[in-house]
Amino acid sequence: MSLRKLFRRLTENTSRYAGKPVAFILATSLIVLWALTGPLFGFGDTWQLVINTSTTIITFLMVFLIQSSQNRDTAALQIKLDELIRTSRAHNALLNLEQLDEDDLERIRKHYFKLADQAYGSLDRIERGINDLHNDEDDAGDAARRDGADD
Repeated sequence: MSLRKLFRRLTENTSRYAGKPVAFILATSLIVLWALTGPLFGFGDTWQLVINTSTTIITFLMVFLIQSSQNRDTAALQIKLDELIRTSRAHNALLNLEQLDEDDLERIRKHYFKLADQAYGSLDRIERGINDLHNDEDDAGDAARRDGADD
């Protein structure tokens, strides 16, 4: 097995387990255990150094783990989006947007804002519509709570 496949398998498994409740409970338990041992060690410098060093090492390694997982997920998502663009009526020129620099992306974003403005009217009107949706949802939630209180 190649080093790359081994690394991918390690990062996938570790990220899968690190995201489960049992991992959080284990980490919390270790911190509580460390805190409970404080009186035993007189809350000394070595006692503090143990938790500081441990958390620093774990954080350092998790940064690489998260970045690897995020890179893989982003690449997979990009491929899916590219396929949707390719098979739809969208412009095929949008397929490689991630390769453009910030100025080009900003220019394209402004172009699509103009298209949205032409299609839907002013952005103020769109924002008012969104606010109306939120207000309708709030009103529906209030009514449901009142109905539940009547039971």
